[in-house]
Parts: sequence; structure tokens; C-alpha cells
Amino acid sequence: MSLTQRLREYALLTRLNRPIGILLLLWPTLWGLWFAAAGRPRLHVLMVFVLGVVLMRSAGCVINDYADRDFDPHVARTRDRPIAAGRVSPREALVLFALLCLVAFALVLTLNRLTVLLSLVGAFLAATYPFLKRYTHLPQFYLGAAFGWSIPMAFAAQTGEVPPLAWVLFAANVCWSVAYDTAYAMVDRDDDVRVGVKSTAILFGAYDRALIGVFHGATLALLIGAGLLSARGLLYYAGLAGALWFAVYQQRLLRQRTRDDCFKAFLNNNRFGAVIFLGLALDYLRDKL
Repeated sequence: MSLTQRLREYALLTRLNRPIGILLLLWPTLWGLWFAAAGRPRLHVLMVFVLGVVLMRSAGCVINDYADRDFDPHVARTRDRPIAAGRVSPREALVLFALLCLVAFALVLTLNRLTVLLSLVGAFLAATYPFLKRYTHLPQFYLGAAFGWSIPMAFAAQTGEVPPLAWVLFAANVCWSVAYDTAYAMVDRDDDVRVGVKSTAILFGAYDRALIGVFHGATLALLIGAGLLSARGLLYYAGLAGALWFAVYQQRLLRQRTRDDCFKAFLNNNRFGAVIFLGLALDYLRDKL
């Protein structure tokens, strides 16, 4: 395999061709930064976190495919992934994972001590998440913790502390992650049951759609709480109203529980997260005018 072909396989392994995971990690990171910095995050901190999102999401994809290397060949959606198809070896994947984590950690080292310490917890969450689906039907909750850990880190980087507001946002992200990743797991539910992979989609069963609605509702309720704690204005709540509209739209998509529609509902969460950030950013911008 030529160097160009190998680099292409590494790009596929890190899902750079599918940026949805980067975006779903980016939005809560930006929520945290904007709340922590009252709408004006320091440029250096912003750059570290945006680059860190790309690196850690890429690392997460690599370790996920390494963990699932015995399952992915038996699942329609994943059988052509580089490790499952034999184009990248498990050892190569581990080396790539380590390199991505080291680069991300080098970026974090430019921030304060509390952020560095919190990053160690974040790295542990990211490295261990893919293995939970063997042992529990609740890996989506753990994913929410892994994806949301950037929120307390953002507060630590900006303010040197992690106030209650950060944990309200963290809880909101856990709820949101359960909602969107359950929809994602519904795509593979039949295959997962057959090969023995666990998920909330399997655990929730016939109540899957209703519970996705409950967790979207809990997300928005917690974000309303965050708005009250930080004295946000009308534009912020308009963003939450937009997110509610997308949550309702996803319920329509999930009605028939087809693979394609479940995947569309999952992808639509990019807009859910984006409109919340847009409302938040505009609300803080209005304060400065």
C-alpha cells in the first residue's frame, strides 16, 4: 500500500470524511466556552479547544474501531471500516490513537494546571467508552460524559474554576448525547442484538422514541436553567426554541424507525446543537452592543 493510500485509510479511520462527530463534540464545547467567557473566549483558549475537538474525536473513532474490530465485520454499516476490512492493522490503530492523544495533550499543556488535570479524566473517558457496550446497555450515558467533559475544562481554562453552571451544562450534554446516540444506535439495533452489542436503543425497546423525546426535553430544561443562572436574554431562549423545533422534527423522522430515517434524525442533531450556540452567541453579542 502506497503512502497516499495509507494516509487515506487513516483519514477514513478517524472519520475525517464524516464530520458529524466533530460537530456534535464542538457545539457543547462552544457552549461551555461562551458561558465561561461571557461571550468573549480568549483566542488562544478557543484555538486549543477547537483543535482539541478535532484531535480527540479522531482519536475516539480510532479506539472505537479498535474495540469493535471483532463486531464491525458483522454489521452492515461498519463492515467496510479500515480495521474491519483488514486495511489497517490493530497495532497501527493503537499507534495512531496514541499519537493523536499526545498532540492533544501537548495543546492542553499550554493552559492552566486545573485544565491539564481535567484533561487526564477526559482522556480516560474517551479511551474507555468504546468498551462499555460489551458490559452495559448504557454506553450512551458514558458517551455524554466523554463528549461533555470539554465543558468543565472550558470553564477551568477560562476562569480557573468549575462553577455549578458548568455542571448544569455538562448534565445537559449527557442528556442530549443519550437522545442523539440512541437514534444512532437504532440504525444498528438488529445487527447489535445479533452480535451481542448493548445500547440504550435495545434497552429502551418500544419506548425508544418516547425516551429520546424525554432526554431532549431534559436537555432543554437544563439549558433553561443555565440561562437563568447566567441571566441570559431573549435571543438565547429563541435558540432553545429552535432546538425544540428540531427535536419535534426528529420525532417525526423516528416514527417508522427505518434505518435511513433514524440516521437522518441522528444527523439533525447538528442543527439542534448549532441553533443553541447561535442563540447563545447572539445573546452575548447583544450585551456588548
